[in-house]
Amino acid sequence: MKQLLSKNGVLLMALCLFAISSQSQRKKKTQSGPEYPEEMYSSLEYRLVGPFRGGRSAAVTGVPGKPNLFYFGATGGGVWKTTNGGRTWENISDGYFGGSIGAVEVAKSDPNVMYVGGGEKTLRGNVSSGYGIWKTENAGKTWTFAGLKNSRHVPRIRIHPTDYNTVYAAVLGNIYKPTKERGIYKSVDGGKNWRQILFVNDQAGAVDLTFDPNNPRILYASTWRAKRTPYSLSSGGDGSALWKSTDSGETWTEISKNEGFPKDTLGIIGVAVSPKNSDRVWAIVENKEKGGLYRSDDGGKKWTQVNSERKLRQRAWYYTRVYADTEDEDVVYVMNVRYHKSTDGGKTFNTFNAPHGDHHDLWIAPENSKRMIIGDDGGAQVTYDGGETWSTYYNQPTAQFYRVTTDNAFPYRIYVAQQDNSTIRINHRSDDGSIGEDDWEPTAGGESAHIAVDPTNNDIVYGGSYDGFLTRVNHKNNTVRGINVWPDNPMGHGAEAMKYRFQWNFPIIFSKHDPKKLYTFSNHVHLSTNEGQSWEVLSGDLTRNDPTKLVSSGGPITQDNTSVEYYCTIFAANESPLKEGLIWVGSDDGLIHVTKDGGKTWENVTPPNMPEWNMINCIEPSVFEEGTCYVAATRYKLGDFQPYLYKTTDFGKTWSKITNGINAEHFTRALREDPKRRGLLYAGTETGMYISFNDGQNWEKFQLNLPIVPITDLAIKDDNLIVATQGRSVWMIDDLTVLHQLDASKKTAGAVLYQPKDSYRTKGSAAKEPSKTAGQNHPNGVITHFYLKDLSDKDSISLTYTKMNGILWPTTAPLPRKKTKS
Repeated sequence: MKQLLSKNGVLLMALCLFAISSQSQRKKKTQSGPEYPEEMYSSLEYRLVGPFRGGRSAAVTGVPGKPNLFYFGATGGGVWKTTNGGRTWENISDGYFGGSIGAVEVAKSDPNVMYVGGGEKTLRGNVSSGYGIWKTENAGKTWTFAGLKNSRHVPRIRIHPTDYNTVYAAVLGNIYKPTKERGIYKSVDGGKNWRQILFVNDQAGAVDLTFDPNNPRILYASTWRAKRTPYSLSSGGDGSALWKSTDSGETWTEISKNEGFPKDTLGIIGVAVSPKNSDRVWAIVENKEKGGLYRSDDGGKKWTQVNSERKLRQRAWYYTRVYADTEDEDVVYVMNVRYHKSTDGGKTFNTFNAPHGDHHDLWIAPENSKRMIIGDDGGAQVTYDGGETWSTYYNQPTAQFYRVTTDNAFPYRIYVAQQDNSTIRINHRSDDGSIGEDDWEPTAGGESAHIAVDPTNNDIVYGGSYDGFLTRVNHKNNTVRGINVWPDNPMGHGAEAMKYRFQWNFPIIFSKHDPKKLYTFSNHVHLSTNEGQSWEVLSGDLTRNDPTKLVSSGGPITQDNTSVEYYCTIFAANESPLKEGLIWVGSDDGLIHVTKDGGKTWENVTPPNMPEWNMINCIEPSVFEEGTCYVAATRYKLGDFQPYLYKTTDFGKTWSKITNGINAEHFTRALREDPKRRGLLYAGTETGMYISFNDGQNWEKFQLNLPIVPITDLAIKDDNLIVATQGRSVWMIDDLTVLHQLDASKKTAGAVLYQPKDSYRTKGSAAKEPSKTAGQNHPNGVITHFYLKDLSDKDSISLTYTKMNGILWPTTAPLPRKKTKS
């Protein structure tokens, strides 16, 4: 627990109390014998920097008869609620669950009851799995776990219209390997027990599900064979089909074999039924020759292809959703890059864009079809006029970021690349009461970028993008220059077509010793000493270079190559802060190499006990010893969700696995060493943060107030810890010196006063209550942390500061207790 006290807006104190320590999760598993009890540093908090610019959503819903109430699920950021028609949003899943959301469904019989399914349907390269099904009976105030723990991806949930305890779930399942835990499931006791009522095979799960709006005994479902690997996405094949049940799901008939439906290989299928005419069923179908929109006017017995336009079915695996208007049987919507609306029964379509684009889900109010909410790559937006105007997505802190770095400005800026949007640089503190749109701007590179800032000029920035595209931006002169290593755009081709294989998220770094040396990485190491005007190749191929994994991606129907699946590439790289030319690189196919001479020679130092095909996601050379290096790796795209962290102290000759204390399914993406305290490490996992005080021998949760969200990267700057997330924008801890000061004597002390970190007087301040549309600013004044073991409710705290003129400045304040969440 902490209390912020201010005097004349200058002095601020953060109080850490043993008896009422802050917890980020309502239910916490205690670990035995932590190095330092969390109570000793629980005054630390993660601060939401922003930006408030929405990330992907594939699950939206409104509530009939409640015109201003809507919900959406973020693909990494949990569940959000608005009560004012999208003007502001509030997260309602924090403290219970979070991460990727695939389905959000409100009961028609009682709008207080809602079920949420974890795991998105949009299976792009940064897809995250979910945590089963959750249920609320009070509109999101509290939640209970409602089963299907291993479902991984739940794209649809449907609740019986008159009985909220009868619920159906479409489970896509594990998208990386075969499993029998997929198909359609049904519960008749509110999620306490589930029964699998439709199973096709162990590689095809359920992707869409709907009732006949006029007869809940009739259901339609589609199943989809889909698989993602580190080097491919496959959509379609045996098990992809359309199904119908007329007995509440007890038996199912495959209706994709009926007259008029495509006969050869099927892929993903979306399905909808008109509320105005139960016999009218729509299906949007992925098929090589006869894909498009199909219509049945007899409940699925016969089908007619009414539209085959490519705009309705491009990149089918990412979209393929269809929605029947609630008031007109001839009006139908299809989601894709843009969204499409037909008013003549699907024969022709007009094309529109919501504020962002790349549309994934739509909900249409049954009583007013002009009131809708749409989910897209920018989050969720609301319309009351049938799509003529939409609410903004610049009020949702659900951005998905890949890597994070900083510059040397004051205040320094944080650089990140937002999936489905641009790169940005954002002030870590502002001159206002919050961090808003005026505090950030686009910078070099694209949505998938690594970013590198010129160490001698904060306004010159380098950023990557798809297929090896690399740009240099001069912010002062407002210029952009392409500096690709190889002047080619292989978009649409497989990795085998590339001269140099650049991954979607290829590394770019400056030397820590020579600011003229700029490195970038394909399957080779490239060096430029003239700002990218020319490049030198410093290595051979430092990957496994397996030709079987260097082929076109997409599956049997639709090819899809954007460099996300380009494999056998260098995925992580870093130079030692102690020795110039000591460079470590790791590949996405599981190799680690090191050079001690600036790239003249390279040595394969891959840990022999590390499983093959581990994606090396982060490399951290030590600031204390030349031969020490840390590595974070993951095999989650092979269906292995274990954490993999390794440490060497002898330049890679030997390695130790250092994952003790990390949850068995919290796979690891990032590891950083604190440069001020030896042995203090931070790890970012798919499900949150961990900390080690003993060089990785043991790890403890370091979640504090951070929501459950995938952590993609970490950076340390000026004793701040900066956290890039995949679904909740950027967060940071402002003062790591509290951790630096922990020692054995403090563990037994009754009272500890931590030396305050240096403070800077600026124009900015922190609002008393966090904004719902802007990031939290750094508080102004001196922030003081202390720990008291025993404290009663009647006690107060007094601290005395000495001014520069020697005058003492006492401050006293009561300590009101915050309500703890249980």
